[in-house]
This record gives sequence, C-alpha cells and structure tokens, in this order.
Amino acid sequence: MIIKPKVRGFICINAHPQGCAANVQEQIAFTKAQGPVVDGPKTVLVLGCSTGYGLASRITAAFGSGARTLGVCFEKPPTEAKTASAGYYNTSAFHDAALAEGLYAHTINGDAFSSDCKQQVVELLNSGIGKVDLLVYSLAAPRRTDPVSGEIYSSVLKPIGAAYTAKNLNTDTLKITDITVEPASEDEIAATVKVMGGEDWELWMQTLKAADLLTQGCQTVAYTYLGDKLTWPIYGHATIGKAKEDLDRAASAISSNLKGLAGTARVAVLKALVTQASSAIPVMPLYLSILIKVMKEDGSNEGCIEQIQRLFTECLFSGKPRLDKVGRYRVDDKELNPVIQSKVEAIWPQVTEENLLQLTDYQGYHSDFLKLFGFGVGGIDYDAETTPLVATNF
Repeated sequence: MIIKPKVRGFICINAHPQGCAANVQEQIAFTKAQGPVVDGPKTVLVLGCSTGYGLASRITAAFGSGARTLGVCFEKPPTEAKTASAGYYNTSAFHDAALAEGLYAHTINGDAFSSDCKQQVVELLNSGIGKVDLLVYSLAAPRRTDPVSGEIYSSVLKPIGAAYTAKNLNTDTLKITDITVEPASEDEIAATVKVMGGEDWELWMQTLKAADLLTQGCQTVAYTYLGDKLTWPIYGHATIGKAKEDLDRAASAISSNLKGLAGTARVAVLKALVTQASSAIPVMPLYLSILIKVMKEDGSNEGCIEQIQRLFTECLFSGKPRLDKVGRYRVDDKELNPVIQSKVEAIWPQVTEENLLQLTDYQGYHSDFLKLFGFGVGGIDYDAETTPLVATNF
C-alpha cells in the first residue's frame, strides 16, 4: 500500500514503518555523536519505552552507555491491511539497531500497570539480565486498571476550582477560538491522580526491591512538565498538576524505601514538546507553535533526544546535578528562560487566524507532529508501495 498520514483530530491513526525507523536512526546518530555518557547506566528498565521521552531514554542508555535495556510498552502490531502504531515500528527499529551493535534489548508489549507485566519483568531479570541500576518511568496513558481492585480509572484534562477559558488552536481547521474547560469534580481529580500519579511508579520499585533486582546506588526517575504562566491553568492548577504533585510524593516515598541500597528517586522536569499526549491538551498546540518559533530564533530549541542527553549528562550521571529547591532534576531551563517566556507571552495575544503562519511556527509544530508517526522524514519515498508488516523482533 501507499502509506499517507491519516490525521483525526489530535492523533494520527496510522504510521510509516520506514519513516519511524529513520527517525529512530536519527536519534541514535545524535546520541553517538555526543560520545559516551560518563559513568552511565549498565542495566536499564524503561516503562513507556516506545515513543517520545521514553524512547529517547532507551536510545541514550543503549547507544550512549552500552546499557542492556528492558522496555515495556503497549503498542498495536500491523496487519496486512493496517499499519502498526508508531511505537511498534519505533521499537522494532530500536531492536534492529541494538542487535546490529551487539546490545542486549528485550521488550514486553503489554499493560505496564498490571501485576502480570511486573511479574514478567521480574522473571526476565532473574533469567540472567541482572539487577537494574536505572528505572525510567515514562508512562502516558488515558486510563489505568487498579491491579488489586480491578477498578478502571480514567484521567481528565480539566482545571480545578473554576472553569478556564483561553485561546485555542484547532489543528484540524486552523481556526483560533476561545475554549472553555469546566472544572473537574473531586472524583475526576482522584481518578486522574490514580492514572497519572506516582502509585504505579511506587509499585514497580517495591516489586523490584522485594525481588532483590535493584543494584546498590540504583536510580529511578519519572518525567513531568511544569511550564509557566500560559500553561499553568491547564497543567499546574489542574488535574494533571495534582497528578504530578503525587509524583513528588512518590519520589520521596521511594527514596525512603531505597535507603538501604543508597538509591535515589527523583522527578525530572522536561520541556514542552510536540508529543501524542501534549497534542490533546487545550492551549498546548498554539503555545508550542509560538515556543518553537521563539526557541529556534534563539538557537535553543531541543527535541526529545537532546533533552534526555542533557538529563543523563547534567543530572542523572553528574557529580553536580541541576536540582530545584524540592529536589527535582530541571532540564526545562531553556524553555523557562525569562527572555524566551516574555517573547512567547508578547506574541500570544497577537495571534489570529490571518497571521498564524507569520507569528508562529505552526508549520514546524505540524512537521514535528507528523514525524512522531514516521511522516515527513528526509530520505523516505512516501509515494512508494510499502508493506505495513515488519518482522517481529520483540
């Protein structure tokens, strides 16, 4: 078939296998060009390993440190009539690259929230992979089944206390209108914390510690985003914000549980990027379109792989990690540079449908969005007949 992007709202429902593979290779090449991560990890477990920051973390660990990597993701395989999800193709390409360089890689395609998946990981590690010295928690899911009660919780993207009205860009129509999001109920807040908070992160670390599968001095990190004035109402004082606050609580609890191993757990605050998750959040497409333009002009724009390279070298494996006052790693410093934020805030009220392409880099935003699914990658013939099937290698 000839595979062209099929975009529905804020998601692309198909993916291009060669484009995804080229995107993975591009990130691997960047990592190699930076040289080895000094004192980097040896055995890494990445939860949410197939796209975005999780994929970049696995690439940096493997090709920057030569680490053995075990990944968990939940991805759709291809059929003869339909493409796989982008994360499936990304993971297949990662496995091909790792095998070519003699790097150990194994991936479980399953529900990371489940007890069964945790047990599979324990069995794999016990089969000879060994103890984990770094666990990366990079899950982004809309719902979670509680492994004990069996109850299904769904997250919502809503403010807390009062409705929130803001300018919003409809990426289907390129119409800019005000959007009002009603406040969350207490049940919705609690459910969002259940899905996106730190409970599952704690369960993973408890499971590995109980099985004696964590090294002395092990580290674990969970990813979050804080943002600034323009995104605070929907990210900070909102259901997502409450969930992210719970990550801070979990980091403290996990660190206490790891004292006997001299281990640490921290939250890492990363910059806003075009991801499948961020595209669904009101305000973010317009904010990102402006931010990309401003940061490109400043020469400070970064993607997933650049952010994670800095997280590894300037935070996780640095003698003097960049920490904020509550102990989080901060790699969002370039986005939150007051000069950058003041320029973004100045452009924000000026943007209309007529000047969108002049005042923002919406084209760059859209290009980054399509690239998530393997489209618009240099060197790929998108008019060529392509099979959606790839050899199963994980």
